[in-house]
Amino acid sequence: MRTDDVAMHRGGWAKRRDELLVASRDGAIKAATLVSLGVPERTVYRRCVPGGPWRRLLPGVVLLSDAAPTWRQQVSAALLYGGPDAIVTGVEACRRHGLVNVPDERRVHLLVPHGRKVHGSDYVIVERTVRMPESVTRHDVPVAPLDRAVLDTCRRLRAVEPVSALVSEAVQRGRVRPGWLRYEMERGSRRGTAVVREVLKDIEGGARSIAEADAMRVWARTGLPTLEWNVVLRCPDGRYIATPDGWADEVGMAWEIDSFAFHFSRDDYARTVARNSRYAAAGVVVVQTLPTRLRSEPDAVTAELRAAYRAAAARPRPAGLRLEGRHPDVECP
Repeated sequence: MRTDDVAMHRGGWAKRRDELLVASRDGAIKAATLVSLGVPERTVYRRCVPGGPWRRLLPGVVLLSDAAPTWRQQVSAALLYGGPDAIVTGVEACRRHGLVNVPDERRVHLLVPHGRKVHGSDYVIVERTVRMPESVTRHDVPVAPLDRAVLDTCRRLRAVEPVSALVSEAVQRGRVRPGWLRYEMERGSRRGTAVVREVLKDIEGGARSIAEADAMRVWARTGLPTLEWNVVLRCPDGRYIATPDGWADEVGMAWEIDSFAFHFSRDDYARTVARNSRYAAAGVVVVQTLPTRLRSEPDAVTAELRAAYRAAAARPRPAGLRLEGRHPDVECP
């Protein structure tokens, strides 16, 4: 045995702690790795007692510090706990893919091969699966592809709002397609997918947000002809007017779901005023509804829509308006 190896096995590790840090993942390290580097097992656990210089994060995983672990260190510790094939999915994976409409959860959801004998512990959820996806790396962490991460998140949610917010953001930003999510659902267990299926049905019907999905349900109560959702409306000469949330083409009526949040800034408010001016110049009847009223006052909103529709039908429909199914590129002055 080399001299430096002897020193390590006789307690020399205490003088070469940099080697322990190098072998760690963000300061988190498996107890077995410490033992292999010459730290006696009893020393590992003695140093992790309250008041000691190290801290036990998970079974068999140690933080080489007595400070409170950062979230990054907790994620690293979870991966060490899960084993070499473990990858992060669920909320943390969605967050690392750049989504913002994610539940406020501080747990790490891991996927591990089905044959691995490891179970959830403390803040770590361990899901053994026969369908291990190909991981992608985000900020030095192996994570599941976004479609799998979104579904793994949604399967653990019961309310419609957080599921709709997450799926709508992923689809609207072009990060996933509804068909990909459906394909992933059909390949896996149907457990916990009922809410996701309903949300996807709304999105495939044209909804881009929770509010628009609610709007579709309210419109169905009116008994009026079917609306077209999120179409681009242009002047007869092709200039852009708006992209109404809902459009009743036979009478030339637009329905906008306008939230306080969207109009909070001066620029957002100015854009809405300009949009309404373009509607007025084109002769379009506009109904504006706060998204909260779609749930708190559905009967009142239904009555307002019916009244506006009758008013729009009582005058000639604006001539020459053009509809397109893509986003605007030119605005009317």
